[in-house]
Amino acid sequence: MTPVRPVTPAPDGRRTVAVLVRDGVLPMELGLVHQLFGTARSTTGEPLYDVRTCAPRPGRIRTDADFPIYAEHGLATVAAADTVLVPASHETDEGLGPDGLPADLAEALRGADDARGSRPRRIASICTGSFVLAAAGLLDGRRATTHWMSADLFARTFPSVTVDPGVLYVDEGRILTSAGEAAGIDLCLHMIRRDHGAAVAAEVARRTVVPPHREGGQAQFIQRPVESEGLTSTSASRAWALARLAEPLTLAELAARDAMSVRTYSRRFREETGLTPIQWLTQRRVDRARELLEQTDHTVDRIATEAGFGTGTSLRAHFQAGLGVSPGAYRSTFRGK
Repeated sequence: MTPVRPVTPAPDGRRTVAVLVRDGVLPMELGLVHQLFGTARSTTGEPLYDVRTCAPRPGRIRTDADFPIYAEHGLATVAAADTVLVPASHETDEGLGPDGLPADLAEALRGADDARGSRPRRIASICTGSFVLAAAGLLDGRRATTHWMSADLFARTFPSVTVDPGVLYVDEGRILTSAGEAAGIDLCLHMIRRDHGAAVAAEVARRTVVPPHREGGQAQFIQRPVESEGLTSTSASRAWALARLAEPLTLAELAARDAMSVRTYSRRFREETGLTPIQWLTQRRVDRARELLEQTDHTVDRIATEAGFGTGTSLRAHFQAGLGVSPGAYRSTFRGK
């Protein structure tokens, strides 16, 4: 994962998010960006983002549903925004090739990737919106993802991009890409978490009633996304573990909570979450440590104990491996926001 680097706020304290829509845009992807970033609030209740819908030409935009939308802003807003998000438009995306964008659109996107101004900027895509970033030359030499059904075409069309078809999202610093529509939620929460910390992102997730954190490297799809009648689930043990993160939980204990053998439990757990039980437990403990670093004055050793890592040394190792920063650096970035 790319190290945590908050984006510098605009003068009024809010960061501008430009959602670049084109004819055929998927309304769900447009809506989720507005919902998630628009819900983010400071501890005093102030909005943290100014989300604007933009288009190559302001005005009426067709969607892939049976209703149009209206884009009030144009490409000037795209080029000047702190964050640009490009949702999918299936009717055009997969037909794009290198240098296949109109010149003004490509120029605006390249301007959004220009960090030489007073504020660092970043640009991200949801689903096949990655074809737009690649056509603008922004993904050359980078790792990226897209919807798994479009990954082969993407790789053939843009051979200079390293395509990872199996993950939820890829964070390359100022350039981020995500998989299908639902993965766009994970990407937005990830960016909010990068900007304002785990507590703010978790509150947005609670308000929106979505899972608070799925790592970008988690699989795009799992073998059994919906519970099949007659098959047992690992959900009970996961809820049990979340209430006992400080305890030294074992795989055998988790399996016993769901009345399964360790082998069956491990297989079923991966089918349901895309992760091994130990990977999932480690991620939840890191999440807990992040919240404690943001919200308390506890020492690193105490946080390590309460999050289940046992020692400060273990916590520091997991933080460095997962986030690219130390607990102290993380706290200095997000404490008090």
